[in-house]
This record gives sequence, structure tokens and C-alpha cells, in this order.
Amino acid sequence: MSVSGTTPTISDAIIQDHRELEEYYQNYKRASTDKEKQQWAAQFRWELARHSVGEELVLYPVMGKYLGEEGEKLAATDRADHAEAKEMLYKLERTSITDPEFPSLFDKLMEDLREHMKSEEEQDLVKMERALPPDESTQMAKSFQRTKMFVPTRSHPSAPDKGGLFETAAGLAAAPIDKLKDMFTSFPQNA
Repeated sequence: MSVSGTTPTISDAIIQDHRELEEYYQNYKRASTDKEKQQWAAQFRWELARHSVGEELVLYPVMGKYLGEEGEKLAATDRADHAEAKEMLYKLERTSITDPEFPSLFDKLMEDLREHMKSEEEQDLVKMERALPPDESTQMAKSFQRTKMFVPTRSHPSAPDKGGLFETAAGLAAAPIDKLKDMFTSFPQNA
């Protein structure tokens, strides 16, 4: 249930993404063929790339505004976590699903993400929801969902990770190329 009781909040939107990432990872683990594994891994990578940039553009820039120095520190930690995840995701994208290293790379990425997601859900988002006016949290949720439609769908570890004009421009420049690549990527039919 949403924090506001009716309209989804930024926490609701982010937590829903976290659950989807976990679901895609579990579907990958349960897949019985290389094709199915490839499709679920692609779905996971696609969602994680969009989710990460969405947080970096919508959530992290306002953490300092509402939580002061503590918010700045939390956002810096989250950005560092994202940088590490982007590096792992970039490596995963370039590793064949049939490579013996692929499962351990994916497992390590998910292990690190679980720690990050837990921290966000139990600390960052709780503190933000207490500090945010309810209507602002709802607006952030809408902005987060809209942003995910326009951002890159692949990992770009060298892209800037702080919200602003340069990051937005860098993301928008990469997004069309990513979306073109997505046209040739096989995704699961029931995702």
C-alpha cells in the first residue's frame, strides 16, 4: 500500500522496481534454456539501467534539499553503489550467457543490489517520505516513471551520475542508440 494511502509515492515506485528486478533475476535462475536465461537477463539489465538513472535524476538530487547534510551523504553513498552496479552491469552486458563466468557475475551483481535496495527501502526512502510533503512524493513518483521512458536502457558507467542538464543531455544522447539495440534484443514474452 502506498504511503499516502491512495496515490503511489516515490517510495512505492522505487520499491515496485526493486521487486521487479528480484522477479526478473529469479526468472533467470529458474529458466531452463539458454534462450530463456538470455531473455530474463536482458529484461533485468534493461530495467536496472532505467531504474538507476531514474533514481539519479529524480530522487538523489532532492535528498539534500529535504534531509540536509544527511541526505547529501545518503545520496553520495547511493551514487557510489550505482557506479559499482553500472560497472558490473556493463561487464555482464558484454559477457555471453553461455560464458561460465556469467552466472557468478549476475549473482554478485544481485547480491550487491540486494544490499543497496535494502538500505534504500529501510533508510533513505523512509526518511524521505517523512520529510516530503505527500503531494511532492506523488509528483516525484510520476516524474520517476516518466523519466524511465526516456533514459538509456543499457549501462553507461562513464556517464555523469548527478542530476542536472549535463547528465540529462548525456542520457538523452545515449537513449536512441540503446533503444535501437533493444529492437534486436530478445526479451521474455510474459515480462
